[in-house]
Amino acid sequence: KVEWRTCLSSAPGQQVYSGLWQDKEVTIKCGIEEALSSKARSEVAPRRELVLFDKPTRGTSIKEFREMTLSFLKANLGDLPSLPALVGQVLLLADFNKDSRVSLAEAKSVWALLQRNEFLLLLSLQEKEHASRLLGCCGDLYLTEGAPRGSWPGAALPPLLRPLLPPALHRALQQWFGPAWPWRAKIAIGLLEFVEELFHGAYGTFYMCETTLANVGYTATYDFKMADLQQVAPEATVRRFLQGRRCEQSADCTYGRDCRAPCDQLMRQCKGDLIQPNLAKVCELLRDYLLPGAPADLREELGKQLRTCTTLSGLASQVEAHHSLVLSHLKTLLWKKISNTKYS
Repeated sequence: KVEWRTCLSSAPGQQVYSGLWQDKEVTIKCGIEEALSSKARSEVAPRRELVLFDKPTRGTSIKEFREMTLSFLKANLGDLPSLPALVGQVLLLADFNKDSRVSLAEAKSVWALLQRNEFLLLLSLQEKEHASRLLGCCGDLYLTEGAPRGSWPGAALPPLLRPLLPPALHRALQQWFGPAWPWRAKIAIGLLEFVEELFHGAYGTFYMCETTLANVGYTATYDFKMADLQQVAPEATVRRFLQGRRCEQSADCTYGRDCRAPCDQLMRQCKGDLIQPNLAKVCELLRDYLLPGAPADLREELGKQLRTCTTLSGLASQVEAHHSLVLSHLKTLLWKKISNTKYS
């Protein structure tokens, strides 16, 4: 039994609820591809279901389904040597009733789940401590750990109003309603570790394409948890989107909200490499998050390191060592301040 509680989403195409399952606080997610208009006829819903659960077709062997899943993962995550292991995980998950065989209905359900970007990411990042754990699924509906606490009081505001808040009010809200500074430092260390996990993990590199404090969540013990993986995208997906895309300026080469690539003015086409790496975007975020209320003896050095970090750019693989160094320095600086205290 699943007990449904509050609706957590403002987007009609993305259904997110808090709930209770096996005495655990959970988040329930299911997608509705078409935002149904008020004039929508009742037969639209069954038709959507037929489209969503159309593969694999009757007569598909388990070997063919395995190959079909491998091709899908290659297209979305890139051609990686670790993918056969992920296919194994998918087939294990597909056996919902644990009878050691995958029925057509089970295969259709897991295929529908794989079409959801966040589900694919949850599967790829299962070993990572900063992504929510996948607890169960049914059809194309899935359950994750309960939503982490929000790190920014303004996150409760409608998205259109958030940019209208003056920066001074952002900082004041953070100081009045956010966690104490040492707890924020602990959450920031977790966020920096998450950036490391996304960079060259077992299933490739991932880009954060909506870097806002609204996505910075944390547990009761102030360990960082990514609140929403919807805007985290595999490198292969972003490159496919940008490849050969027509453009006049770099704004035309934007995936999600802030994964932006340069526009080749001569060819009028987007280039494949992003202008700003994950780390630079996260450091921009941390300036507003960590500098207000920072201890006086740390503020100057912290400000300097965050400024250096926000200027990181260029091809990630060429500056990999530099990125690692900047990230390591930042983590060490914060950790030295809170280690051997109750906050660590």
